[in-house]
Amino acid sequence: MRTIIVGGVAGGMSTATRLRRLDEFRRITVYERGAHVSFANCGLPYHVGGVIAERSSLLLQTPESLAARFALDVHVHAEVIGVDAAAQTVTVRDVRSGVESIEHYDELVLATGAGAEPGPSSGIIPTHTLRSVDDVDRVVDVLDQAGDTPRVVVVGAGFIGLEAVENLLQRGVSVTLITRGDQVLSPLDAEMAAPILAELRAAGADVRFGVTVTGACDGSVTLSDGGAVPADLVIEASGVRPDRRLADTAGVRIGPTGGIAVDGRHRTSVPKVWAVGDGVEKIDLLDRHPTLVTMAGLANRHGRAVADDIAGVEPDDAAPSLGTAILGIFGVTVGLVGWSERRLVAAGRPHRIVHTHPASHATYYPGAESMSMKLLIDPSTDRILGAQIVGGEGVDKRIDVIAVAMAAGLTASALSRLELAYAPQYGSAKDPVNMLGYVAENTATGTTRTLQWHELAAVQARGTTVVDVRSPTEYAAGAIPGAVNIPLDELRARHDELSSGPVVVHCQVGQRGHTAARILDQLGHDVRNLDGGYRTWAAGTAA
Repeated sequence: MRTIIVGGVAGGMSTATRLRRLDEFRRITVYERGAHVSFANCGLPYHVGGVIAERSSLLLQTPESLAARFALDVHVHAEVIGVDAAAQTVTVRDVRSGVESIEHYDELVLATGAGAEPGPSSGIIPTHTLRSVDDVDRVVDVLDQAGDTPRVVVVGAGFIGLEAVENLLQRGVSVTLITRGDQVLSPLDAEMAAPILAELRAAGADVRFGVTVTGACDGSVTLSDGGAVPADLVIEASGVRPDRRLADTAGVRIGPTGGIAVDGRHRTSVPKVWAVGDGVEKIDLLDRHPTLVTMAGLANRHGRAVADDIAGVEPDDAAPSLGTAILGIFGVTVGLVGWSERRLVAAGRPHRIVHTHPASHATYYPGAESMSMKLLIDPSTDRILGAQIVGGEGVDKRIDVIAVAMAAGLTASALSRLELAYAPQYGSAKDPVNMLGYVAENTATGTTRTLQWHELAAVQARGTTVVDVRSPTEYAAGAIPGAVNIPLDELRARHDELSSGPVVVHCQVGQRGHTAARILDQLGHDVRNLDGGYRTWAAGTAA
């Protein structure tokens, strides 16, 4: 039996190596059109910035090492250009010589991934993506030849774009970031993305919103707003599209997202053909609709499942995707899982929101770092719909806990009852995840009614009184326009100063506001707490 796998890296190589561990006697052939079949693509931007100093560190396996350990027949510079599904053959072209051959398969695995087009500046200014080791080699070569302060335009403010900006700035490059959107990192909501923008600008990046690259001339990139930016290099990071060329030649069904459609075992619509990786549709956990998620972890997991299915191990159907992701930039960590508020609003899906701003560990132990957390909740079931965390130390483990809770079907209130590891240098007796659960439970039961930062202006316009319960010093350092300052410890004695109409209370992060709301509610006031306090409002209005 012969299994042919088209494409290496995460999905293809996970399939190949798992299949060999299950079947010592099968012939397994891998065709990769690039020069490298197994490399750390997530580390590519960090080699540009010098964080990963040795290029060789990015190369995980070679055809020779894979042959020695796994008896795999691996061909690089070998592009599969056609599939005859009826004959069960593929046409392979040697990229260097142009020689073609026809190869028979018993099973075919498409791991062709997703790709990005160079963009309208290509051919005039060096324009490259960051998808392969060859891409990085070309980028480094241009930078080395561009003088003391190369000028680079990065197109796209997603994960790869932001990682490119950070590493280029660390290298001493002058960077302009171009995005057609109105914020960086569009999967985040506006108030959560604002700190990232502040870090980018503080580091020296020129960030421009609402524009696209239309072309290039005279050493400059031209923009849709009529402007121009000098550039020695353009890095195209505005997004990728599934590579479905082979799927089309094989007659494989393409799904509504434009990705290859597969069943729960990654079988395509064509017999004896499987597909895995970034070019393949996944199923979203929340709405059970097809989606595209380009994550190495999923590609590795699904490659293993394809091998199991081919070998007859009877794998479970693929678990729906949460879209769990993390990014580090200039010492700030961003973690997210599930849906954003923006996506929920666009889908017309009811939701409840919780913001908190805890410390990474007990504040009396040195080194505690602040984080901002946002939890999105189904108001009828208390189901967790998504979460976003931005901060320093400790973001990674909290987003992972929430991702596990979502996969397990735990409610938002149940987060308060999780027993998590505690020592003062690692967490708090009430872990930030527990605190999210407590606040979620309070809002679910009606113990506290809350108001979101973007709803405040409308209620103020209707005459609602805003009460700032922080100290006078905090109030003087920055306050919501129109807010009345009555410190929390004076609130019981001074509550009769308030009008009989609706009241919104707030503190810095929401905790004192909750106490103030409980006091005023029991004293007969119609009161709501500004969720996440002044800090969330300030981030949102600055976005």
